[in-house]
Amino acid sequence: MKNLQAYFLAFMLIMTVTLSGCDLIGDIFQAGMWAAVIIIVLVIALVMWLLRKIRR
Repeated sequence: MKNLQAYFLAFMLIMTVTLSGCDLIGDIFQAGMWAAVIIIVLVIALVMWLLRKIRR
């Protein structure tokens, strides 16, 4: 049983260290997602503006 407790303790230590890193990566991807949404909206607005200029 003591051998399992050592593995469990090591597993919990590894999970504690790595999960905080996953949270950081998630925040980076979330910021990237919002930047992509803003860029897509700007590109669509630019295309619509160009189409209006061409039609006039």
